Formats: sequence, structure tokens, C-alpha cells
Amino acid sequence: MRRVAIIGAGMTPFGEHWEHGFRDLAVQAGLKAVEDSGIVGEKIDAGYVGTMASGRLIGQEHIGGLLADYMGLNPIPVTRVEGACASGSLALRQGFMAVASGMHDIVVVGGIEKMTDLGVNTVSDILGGAGDQEWELFLGATFPAIYALMARRHMEEYGTTEEMMASVAVKNHKHGSKNKYAQFQNEITIETVMKSKVVADPLKVFDCSPITDGAAAVILAPMDMAPSFKKKPIEIIASAQASDAIALHSRASLSSLRATQVAAKKAYEMAKLTPKDMDFAELHDCFTIAEIMGIEDLGFFKKGDGGRATMEGRTGLSGEIPINTSGGLKACGHPVGATGVKQAVEAVWQLRGEAEGRQVKDAHIGLTHNVGGSGATAVVHIYRNQ
Repeated sequence: MRRVAIIGAGMTPFGEHWEHGFRDLAVQAGLKAVEDSGIVGEKIDAGYVGTMASGRLIGQEHIGGLLADYMGLNPIPVTRVEGACASGSLALRQGFMAVASGMHDIVVVGGIEKMTDLGVNTVSDILGGAGDQEWELFLGATFPAIYALMARRHMEEYGTTEEMMASVAVKNHKHGSKNKYAQFQNEITIETVMKSKVVADPLKVFDCSPITDGAAAVILAPMDMAPSFKKKPIEIIASAQASDAIALHSRASLSSLRATQVAAKKAYEMAKLTPKDMDFAELHDCFTIAEIMGIEDLGFFKKGDGGRATMEGRTGLSGEIPINTSGGLKACGHPVGATGVKQAVEAVWQLRGEAEGRQVKDAHIGLTHNVGGSGATAVVHIYRNQ
């Protein structure tokens, strides 16, 4: 298996893009990644794009063909990849495997979602399809309600408090305030979170990630080719994916994600590293409780200690393991198909020393963690600079 590197990265600002459509955002991110890599004029062999719900959100299916056309990539193969909110990281994993196997040399990987053209209730219904339609959404269990069940169980088992969950939002908004690509660039307080409207008890508005438009892209190449391009290559040293039951009632636990634990174990084994070797991580914080469970399931903190660790500042920029330096899904935004690729872009910037205003000191190894739905899919990648 060949070593694989990211040689270019780019993204659009995340937010409400009334002036740009789906294909515009995809092209913007793709062109930024191509320019960043310096491969202009080089042959791209294949493309993979993650998007969750373009058919229902914008009425457009056949995304691979659409983007091959609008990005000037015809006749190369471009394939759409779907895995709910993990669609972007699954596209990255497909690109990684294509290069590692020797099937392709230069591959573009993108993630995109255009979500704000529809009303909130409609979008919430569409996102609910990432769970079990028959046993959850049909019976009224929205995604906030599903994560509220997880939060309540975590609180019952480990003494996690609403203030601990609020501290996740406060920390991620602080990081987002330093990121010019973030949807929300304002700091907030614990009081702001606690006084915000209840969405699904105990989760409030500021415990939830927003509805977002945006796109991100990276260019992959074999490691032995990478030094010939424009920027310092960032090697993907591990890629792992795992699955679990799609419905909560079929899972062994409501306070952890088994798919995350399995994918993380596989990734650490592939990289021959441990959680203690990570210098930073981008985690899937669709809700604040998701980050708390994530930092535990990935092995950064003992089960039950995630809330206290966050409250104590141990996951901040100067903490022992900086988490969601981009602002995470909570502050940077969550255009669901783009999130996994955005996480990779942030990892590249951190490992190149290009994360202006939020740079982790002496960053050499980073991890990204992307979840599909409420935990039926989890994808973990580990990256290293040279």
C-alpha cells in the first residue's frame, strides 16, 4: 500500500450563502485546493464528493456528473459518496484508498451541502433521515431529541451537568472567533448558553450546531510525488471506519458511540500511535454532548471525565489536547456533506503552521473524527507533517 499525502486544501466560508448556489460553492472550494496544491496543468485522475441530501435540499441528484462538468474534470470519474453527516470523511477515505492502492495518483476530494434554501422545519425533517426513519423520525424523535436522550443518560451515569455541556459551546465559539471561515465568529458565555431556548431538554439552542452552507476540498497524491508540488505535504497515516445500529434502541449504550471506539482503535493501530500522541483533534460536535462523548470514546479522557475536562480548560487551544480549533460544527458551522473534508482542511492548516490566530504550538500529529447520524457510522483519520 502506498503512502498518501494531502498536497492542497481549500474551503469556502461557512454560513448562509444566499448569493451562491451548490455548484458555485463546490467550484470555489475545488479551485482553492487546486491553486493551493500548485497542480494547475497536472492530470487529475479521479474525484470523490461527499454530500448527504442534495436531492431533497436542492432537488439535484447525480452530483458526481454535475461537478465533473462544472469543475472542468470531464471525462475523469467523479463519484458521489453518502454517509449522512460523515459523507465528507467517507469521500476522503475513498480518495485515500484509491491513491494508496495505486488505482489513481492525483485525486480531488470534496464535500458540500447547500442547506439554507429551505425552512428550518423542512431541513430538520431531512436531517432526521440520517437516523432510523421508521422507528425514530416517524414517531417524532428529531435529532436534537435523540442526542438529548444520550445527554440524559450521560448525566445519569457520570454526573455530567448542563454547565459542562455549555462549556463545550463556549470553548468552540472562542476558537471560531479566531477563524475567518467560521459561521459564528463571536464569543459567548456559559450564561448565554444556559439562558438560550430549550430545543430538547437538556439541550438548548447554543448546544446545537447550526444549519449551514459551505464546501471544502483537498487534493491527494502518493507521498513519493508530493514533494514536487507547491506546499509541504501532510501525510494521512491512518484511515478507519466502523458501523453500529442506526436506531438508539438497538445499541448497547446510549452514553458512548461504539462505532467511534472501534474506528479509533483501528486508526491508532494503523498509525502505530496512541491517543497521547495526538497534538490536536477535530471532533464531531453536532451537539455539545457529542463532543463530550467523542473525547472519551477516542481515548483522550476516561469515560465520564469529558465534561469536567472541558470545564477545566483541558481541551482549549493551550490545553493538553486542543479540540475543534476551527470552532467545530458548533461555531464553524455544519454543512453536513462538507464537514468531514473541512476537518481535514483544518488539520492541514494546523500541521503546516497556517492556522492564523488559533495555531496549536508544535503541532505534528492530528486526528479528525466524523459521525454519520447519531452514531451508525464513524470515520477517524490521523495526519502527520514531515
